Amino acid sequence: MLDKLKIPEHHYLNNGHSLKSWLLTKDHKRIAIMYLMSISVMFFIGGLFGVGIRLELATPQGDFVSADTYNKFFTMHGVIMVFFFLIPSIPAVLGNFLIPPMIGAKDLAFPRINLISLYIYWIGGIFTLYAMIAGGVDTGWTFYTPYSATGSNTNVIPTAIGIFIAGFSSILTGLNFIVTIHRMRAPGMTWFRLPLFVWAHYATSLVQVLGTPVIAITIVMLAVERGFGFGIFDPARGGDPVLFQHLFWFYSHPAVYIMILPALGVQSELISTFSRKRIFGYSFVAFSSLAIAVFGFIVWAHHMFVAGISTYAAMVFSFLSFSVAIPSAVKTFNWSATLYKGAISFETPMLYAYGFMGLFAIGGLTGLFLATLGLDVHVHDTYFVVAHFHYIMVGGAIMGYLGGLHFWWPKMTGRMYSEFFSKVSAIMVFVGFNVTFFPQFVVGYLGMPRRYHSYPDEFQVLNVMSSAGATVLGLGYVLPVIYFLWSLKYGQVAGPNPWGASGLEWQMQSPPLTENFVETPIVNTEPYEYEHVVVKEKHLV
Repeated sequence: MLDKLKIPEHHYLNNGHSLKSWLLTKDHKRIAIMYLMSISVMFFIGGLFGVGIRLELATPQGDFVSADTYNKFFTMHGVIMVFFFLIPSIPAVLGNFLIPPMIGAKDLAFPRINLISLYIYWIGGIFTLYAMIAGGVDTGWTFYTPYSATGSNTNVIPTAIGIFIAGFSSILTGLNFIVTIHRMRAPGMTWFRLPLFVWAHYATSLVQVLGTPVIAITIVMLAVERGFGFGIFDPARGGDPVLFQHLFWFYSHPAVYIMILPALGVQSELISTFSRKRIFGYSFVAFSSLAIAVFGFIVWAHHMFVAGISTYAAMVFSFLSFSVAIPSAVKTFNWSATLYKGAISFETPMLYAYGFMGLFAIGGLTGLFLATLGLDVHVHDTYFVVAHFHYIMVGGAIMGYLGGLHFWWPKMTGRMYSEFFSKVSAIMVFVGFNVTFFPQFVVGYLGMPRRYHSYPDEFQVLNVMSSAGATVLGLGYVLPVIYFLWSLKYGQVAGPNPWGASGLEWQMQSPPLTENFVETPIVNTEPYEYEHVVVKEKHLV
């Protein structure tokens, strides 16, 4: 029966093959594919800087690159990965592709704005890559003043302009999602029939729209101070450097949830599909996404416990930082309850889901250490913070992104990838990640500061282990590129629903029509109902 499956004659990928038809498209799916290609390029550029960092830290002497070059390495690694990969990855690719079909719509509310947001992302990326080619920037991705305002002689303004421009892409995408979810749901698609993936993106969009203007204004003030000599953040000119940290982290901590909330939505879809059960406590999981978005705006100053804020303010922010763990724990425990007595299968997306749960739990728990005033003073600006951040961002956001990409790849392309190599890749990513970053908790607690290109000899063994793990992790990231591209021509035809998943997007053909649905669907069932879903035969390549 599987041999009789064929790619549909008409679908969004063959609706015009010219470059012009792609560059001027208003189809949300084609825009998502162009985002996929763009952020993949940025991911590997940022990854190359990460390779340089780990090569330098393999020996304690600082003999691979100079201190100035190392400063540029970790700055460009952070800037590209945070602003041009992690923040847009899931919303711009999976959100763009999936939100309209998930709610029964034919496109996003503002197709032209969606295309403009892609162009804006490209323009911002060009400015940042220009800054990289012209010599880079060495301020750290946080651009702390007064160094970024007066001390650095590198390309601060071009980099800041690139981030400023890319922020508008984020705002427009979030606005588009909010209006689409409010106004374009199919008949019968009530709020509590929405997939949890959509709930997560709704919460993410609120953060994008409300938070991104703050960092945009902050960057403008930094550029004005640097370009015209105004005293905004530089104390030598009458400014306040702590003000910059307040403004920067007021956006940048909620930005953590722009990166992680969509991955939490992906996780809910994977857990439900591969355990064949409705998500335990659906409404609690849905509202926990909104709670995370709200709490994210009131915990920013836990980044500033050693910056000179008052003890009483630090105590308040410490308490609030502990509180933000509650909605995250709600999700984790509800996923565990969903898995209990489920008909669990171990396809590649589910391996990423399991990896996500383990890494996100470690990242979340170590975040509580950093929310503790006394302990944060000890580990602040050490590799403990680096490890915690990467367990959340790489172990959480990227695991969620890869899990979602493997889950919906058959829908996006109509073809399956190699099950064997994809499982090998998932295992390599999980193992390589832990070998890379867990030793950094140890060296950080022992006192190794971050952002130094040399270190005491006693830390070398753990740093060599970290660099070796990064090699495995990098290979794990390269493998999907190979078998995804291979699948486009040689992969087995997937059919409309290879996983036997619920949801409107699995009722469309694969790849979908340009207009998604021939007729607007009518929703009369609850989300994640599997008793009426026919489980397809497994596709193995």
